Amino acid sequence: MHHLEPNLGAAARGIPPSRAASRLVSLDQFRGYTVLGMFVVNFLGGFSVTPALLRHNDTFFSYADSIMPQFFFAVGFAYRLTFLRGLASGDAGSVCWRIWRRNLKLILLGAVIYVAPAAVVALARSPHPPLSRFVAEALQGDLFQTLVHIGVTAVWIMPVIGARPAVRLLFAVGSAGLHLGLSHWFYYDWVNTVGGIDGGVLGFLTWTIPMLAGTLAYDLLARTGKPGSAVGSLLGWGAGLMLLGYGLSCLNLVTPPNTPAHAGLCSWLVEPPFVPPAHPVNLWTMSQRAGSVTYLTFGAGLSLVLYAGFVWACDVRRFQIGVWRTLGSNALAGYVIHGVADWGFSALLPRPAPLGTVLPALLLYLAICYGCVRVLEWKRIYWRM
Repeated sequence: MHHLEPNLGAAARGIPPSRAASRLVSLDQFRGYTVLGMFVVNFLGGFSVTPALLRHNDTFFSYADSIMPQFFFAVGFAYRLTFLRGLASGDAGSVCWRIWRRNLKLILLGAVIYVAPAAVVALARSPHPPLSRFVAEALQGDLFQTLVHIGVTAVWIMPVIGARPAVRLLFAVGSAGLHLGLSHWFYYDWVNTVGGIDGGVLGFLTWTIPMLAGTLAYDLLARTGKPGSAVGSLLGWGAGLMLLGYGLSCLNLVTPPNTPAHAGLCSWLVEPPFVPPAHPVNLWTMSQRAGSVTYLTFGAGLSLVLYAGFVWACDVRRFQIGVWRTLGSNALAGYVIHGVADWGFSALLPRPAPLGTVLPALLLYLAICYGCVRVLEWKRIYWRM
């Protein structure tokens, strides 16, 4: 990894990593907004009364689908920052070892959260299901969710995290191309057949897109030295990625099971990303379950556009919201706490519960999640890996 060190000077021109961290209130606010959005959609997603835009539908880009790419974007931003700061104060070998250790712990934590409950249920059965079947089911579905995907993706991009922007961009394109090839061969059908979650076992190939977009966003702010100067570039790159993601999704109309039509330009355009499709879906469809290239490309672009707004509001206009600060500065704690609270509420409230029951329950749920994280902040306890 020592070949990454010469890139440090070029990549970190402008403000040093330590100053970048202290100046960018926008990152914590952006994370806090994302955590709060996660609370809302994960709670509401379990009820029949919830509208489609607040659910994971796996056939178009809903509001719920915007949340996870934003997590990866924020992780990528902080990843680049801490990596360069580590190189500035130590050798590349020790920095890479810390990255391995941190992400291994994240993967293990995710495995406990996602798989342990199913293991307890399996052990309570009589007779116990074969271990091989349990492991296969975990690999096909439950194991590969947010924390595990973050850990695996961070390790996957580690060879290029200190490289020049062009290298990281090419790495993202290569990962996306590999995912497309494997999806065309067998993976798209497989991950949908087995009920995969968030892209399944090969999801890291496309979650690379928003994570590396976050590293490039850091470079834009570090290079200019003034957050306001980067807003236009963030918006431009974000809009470009959103258009690219939508443009690629239009290939759905000219690939099986669909056939090309020649009735004018509109016949070559699929519905906008937030609208359910009217045609049969395939690997070009925006799908969180499949971890499709189109979904993650559009999600990375939307993250850049949203973050540009946070940079302008928080770093330029000095605006911030206390709830977002609390949740954004302790995102891992928020994630774990919300999972426990969600499990409790799911056990108490039936899926067909009416809106008059769901909304008060949502407010109570949000109060519990926020209150727990706020107590940790008050006691200055921050969960880190």
